[in-house]
Amino acid sequence: MIKPKSKNRKANATPHPPPPPQGGRGSWSGVVQRYRAYLPVTSKTPVVTLLEGNTPLIPARHLSERLGVNAAVYFKFEGLNPTGSFKDRGMTVAVSKAIEKGAKAILCASTGNTSASAAAYAARAGILCSVLIPEGAIALGKLAQALIHGARVIQIRGNFDKALTLAREISRSRPIALVNSLNPDRIEGQKTAAFEVVDALGDAPDIHCIPVGNAGNITAYWKGYREYKAKGRSKRLPKMWGFQASGAAPLVRGHAVDNPQTIASAIRIGNPASKTGALAARDESKGLIDEVTDEEILDAYHFLASKEGVFGEPASAASVAGLIKCARKGLIKAGQTIVCVITGSGLKDPDTATLRHRLSPAVAPELNTVLEAIGLS
Repeated sequence: MIKPKSKNRKANATPHPPPPPQGGRGSWSGVVQRYRAYLPVTSKTPVVTLLEGNTPLIPARHLSERLGVNAAVYFKFEGLNPTGSFKDRGMTVAVSKAIEKGAKAILCASTGNTSASAAAYAARAGILCSVLIPEGAIALGKLAQALIHGARVIQIRGNFDKALTLAREISRSRPIALVNSLNPDRIEGQKTAAFEVVDALGDAPDIHCIPVGNAGNITAYWKGYREYKAKGRSKRLPKMWGFQASGAAPLVRGHAVDNPQTIASAIRIGNPASKTGALAARDESKGLIDEVTDEEILDAYHFLASKEGVFGEPASAASVAGLIKCARKGLIKAGQTIVCVITGSGLKDPDTATLRHRLSPAVAPELNTVLEAIGLS
């Protein structure tokens, strides 16, 4: 159980984690330029960038208190990337390398964020982008992005796993570059988020919490942390704690889920393409991969927005829901530093945001009536 807050605030209050130093975006030129020495690029690589990366590490003051232990918790808010999700880190490298190899078109299967990112970077590069999505299973904000950037969006009767199988078949037989996380260039770009965490904190955290869907991101973070430590940029490695939705938890179940179901559409995946990397990250870091229910995800989702002022999409909240669950189990120790990845902006999925928060009926434009509605009469 989470320990209740003590009335003796001076003696037992959880100290707020200090704000880490942040770089100014004015001098920022994207993750490829910043971390070129760690990436598979050369002077001949035509870098396609929207100045992705350099996202803030935000002290999680209220969450630190809610956990009931003396731990410093931060949010790595990837929703502030150009298209609103962490996918941009990998896409800048994947599209740049695709063009270097002569590609005139890219393709991806997507539950939403990959399609938005691929479409934006393809538009930036002046190449074609095609997207395969599960029919009726993509959040409106993400679909709007893919469409407005000019992608050819094809709905598939089936889930993400079927769409990815088709995308792989097409890329093997046609001159079109696949930019899903099966593409190693995607993982290379996404690992830069781990570099940023270490650069901001001065070392790796003790625990790194992350949502797990197709499992490319947990794979990428672990790769980044290991590379930075090997270069002497950090002294330790974090425990990787990954969290899947209970209705889409193949890594927890130990087998593929044929019909994954969860409100967190970004992690509604039944057969992760990067499962080998995810399991390696768990085992090598002595971490864990657990599940959280939709109720726990939504609780964390609303807590983030209403208490911390951080609006992430539902899947993003899986990292926070998982951390709260682990705190109840007593798995967090005093003095630890913990980072939770908020993988995408809440604006990606406006429908979920309004499920519990409906506008009240309009009132007359009169002072007393408005004051009464506000609660100030």
